[in-house]
Amino acid sequence: MTTLDKTRDDPPALAPWEAEVGSVRIVAGPGRIAELASIVARFEVLRVLVVTDSGLQEAGHVERAVSALGSGFETWVFDGVEENPNSAHVQSGTALAREHGIELIVAIGGGSALDCAKAINFLLTNGGKIEDYWGFGKAQSPMLPSVAIPATAGTGSEAQSYALITQAGTGRKMACGDLKARPRAVVLDPEVAVTAPRSVAAQAGLDALSHAVESMVTTRRNPVSTMLAREAWRILAPALATARDHRGGDSLAAVARLQLGAHLAGAAIESSMLGAAHAAANPLTTHHQIVHGEAVALMLPHVVRFNAQGGQGIDDLYRQLESGSGSALAGHIEKIRHQAGLAEQLRQCGVEKETLPELARAATEEWTGRFNPRDVTEKDFLRLYEAAY
Repeated sequence: MTTLDKTRDDPPALAPWEAEVGSVRIVAGPGRIAELASIVARFEVLRVLVVTDSGLQEAGHVERAVSALGSGFETWVFDGVEENPNSAHVQSGTALAREHGIELIVAIGGGSALDCAKAINFLLTNGGKIEDYWGFGKAQSPMLPSVAIPATAGTGSEAQSYALITQAGTGRKMACGDLKARPRAVVLDPEVAVTAPRSVAAQAGLDALSHAVESMVTTRRNPVSTMLAREAWRILAPALATARDHRGGDSLAAVARLQLGAHLAGAAIESSMLGAAHAAANPLTTHHQIVHGEAVALMLPHVVRFNAQGGQGIDDLYRQLESGSGSALAGHIEKIRHQAGLAEQLRQCGVEKETLPELARAATEEWTGRFNPRDVTEKDFLRLYEAAY
């Protein structure tokens, strides 16, 4: 039982709701994608680009979105996004957007589609190549408004101003951020996310959970990010168990909770960044093609134990999520990972032990590691990989 699993009077998960959070409008509830035309109409635009992937096309969600927009808008679809999008995907989408004079972008999909949409926005409005925006605040001109419709409950990209794009050639993850890139409206429709395959949903759910855990303790944590991380964990940890079967009814309500939890965890990242678990996960994706959510789920428990042993009150912060200690929290994460059917050791994913030193060197170059509450050297990363092996 987690510290934050105490009974409380939450609103029904499937009750529709809306909120204005800063400059972002959130529209939540089953079937709310049907209101896309009224959401977009607020921006007084005519030409719309829908950015998505082929899987969402096949699932029918893109057709639902285009139908919802209706005849009041000129709409084009770019469905060339693939997992871990790189500069080629961004350039293709930008070319289509530029050809048709796009005025607003609707992104439907997981983190890959949402991130690619932001990257297209950078190039369409500010020119150059995506590497020019590696870092934060490098867009000098205004950017187009965008609407994000997450199709997985995982990355929380809809709550963030960063696009994570893979650099062609090196395989490094480029975090390109600017407040102008953050979606202006978000649609949390569980009917879109509930159709995700079970493996995809599990990987996304553990990714969201890792965002809550890591943002809770980073060196940039603050009262707002801590509040968001705690609430995200409280929602996500129990919902993951009930959402995994995806049979409608109660599972739809669980997916709605997961969407909210993932959104809050994404907002926590925006305020406090991530840590060593993501730094260790990214090389696993680059060098061994392990899906990001599975990679971070493999590394997170070991990073939690590592951080908890470093003092500085980190174990006390972990206790706000799981009563007992950081070790208890790590054990709970491992239990959730096991229930989700994800890999529990690196060797199960085809990682060869002799590659661990190379992975450790690569992990030290990942930008999220600098926000970890405990300094992580190359030797430390090697020990973390060995523990996960």
